Amino acid sequence: MVWMLLSLILVPLVYGISMFIKPPSDMKSRNTGVMVICSVVSVLVILLLIMVWRHGLNGYYKLFNIFGENFSLAFRVDGLSMVFAAIVAILWPITNLYAFEYMQHEEGQNRFFAFFTMTYGVVLGISFAANLFTMYLFYELLTLCTLPLVMHHMDRIAKYAGLKYLLYSMGGAAMAFVSMIILSKHGTLAFTAGGSLFPSDVTASRPLLLVGFLLGFFGFGVKAAIFPLHDWLPTAGVAPTPVTALLHAVAVVNAGVFAVLRLLYYGYGASFVAGTVAQNVMLAITAFTIVFASTMALRLQHLKRRLAYSTVSNLSYILLGASLCSGAGFAAGILHMIAHSALKIALFFCAGALLCRTEETSLGVQEYVYQYTGYAKKTPVIFAVFTIASVGLIGIPPLCGFSSKWAIAQAAVAQGTPLAITGCIALAISAFLTGLYLLSVVMEGYFPPEGFDESKLEEITDPGMRMKASLWLVTALGLGLIFFMPLLQRILMSFGATLM
Repeated sequence: MVWMLLSLILVPLVYGISMFIKPPSDMKSRNTGVMVICSVVSVLVILLLIMVWRHGLNGYYKLFNIFGENFSLAFRVDGLSMVFAAIVAILWPITNLYAFEYMQHEEGQNRFFAFFTMTYGVVLGISFAANLFTMYLFYELLTLCTLPLVMHHMDRIAKYAGLKYLLYSMGGAAMAFVSMIILSKHGTLAFTAGGSLFPSDVTASRPLLLVGFLLGFFGFGVKAAIFPLHDWLPTAGVAPTPVTALLHAVAVVNAGVFAVLRLLYYGYGASFVAGTVAQNVMLAITAFTIVFASTMALRLQHLKRRLAYSTVSNLSYILLGASLCSGAGFAAGILHMIAHSALKIALFFCAGALLCRTEETSLGVQEYVYQYTGYAKKTPVIFAVFTIASVGLIGIPPLCGFSSKWAIAQAAVAQGTPLAITGCIALAISAFLTGLYLLSVVMEGYFPPEGFDESKLEEITDPGMRMKASLWLVTALGLGLIFFMPLLQRILMSFGATLM
């Protein structure tokens, strides 16, 4: 199986590199090649996950040692990697379809799709990494592959966003590296359910290990946009919308959350962290981030920045669940990662479609919420999808956002500590604020003021077929999750119990 895993990682990487060596002759052949490669890889990933699920083939596959046994290049498939890989495999081809129409008038398209395709392979490398060292290598490679995407327009603003992204990522990488070294001295780097610390070192080296864990939490937490290391994410919104959708819903931020989950439940161990100062720090910072980012989203009129802060808040929902250091909290956090991925990518697709449609008119680029007055009548598909995704993300039943938020709240109440209850209160406050900052966009589009002049919107229409297909596909995914959330929660609860 190791060669199959390696092939799934290498094929997108090699194909992306080949686009620099021999650029495609025309747009059609490039789009076809990118779509075929990503779709085939996605199908094979899903088939692999089904095979693993049915036959339990989740062994440890080592290619070779780099700096001894602890620092080896190795891969595996387990329950957590299956969730992350499935999210990526399902959403990536849909994002490609969306990007083909969105990018058709942009410059540097070959460069864009080369790095976009390479990023797919890198994210799969993170997902299938069998130890912290392998994950760390691909995690840093993710920064290098996504940096040109953030800086795609290569203007002053894009370069500033790229520089901020790089500096934050380098700082996070340094902290995560120190955390990895500390863990390697007192345990193994191989991901082990329940933690990989040596029992003899847990008591003797507890203070150092807790410091090491917190360094890793904040280091990997950079990509998970934890406060105060979140500011790069709204700034990166200057990138083309397929990139921001990739950053905010599929690859980078989920990779950050995934890495924190690996570090906590498979590295230092949730049972080791539970009840310590480290857990209190996690609970306090995630609860604060949830409310802070929701408040910032409400303040901002710029739609993509509003959605960016929404992402910052929702990522901390996931980390709040993880910070409970319980099987129920782990399951609830993963459940929200699934729901948020489907709902948030739909919202970003809508924001990008509005930008795309207005840029092609005499109105010019429309980026602010107050500029979308009366747009719902002219762009019914965009606003229908935005409304459905908004209701889901607010957490109104029976949509999937309700199930995941309720699961996190239940896990927090079950724990019963003051900080866990504070986190539960933060969820309630954030849900209210989410309703305000998302439904205000819906109201702006559907209910223009009396006497509003619709004639100035004559040029505004819904996007083309590829964008509309992408919008409906992610909407169908979000609605379809309604029926699978109870099953997913039971599976994740059973899996989470094995990690304690």
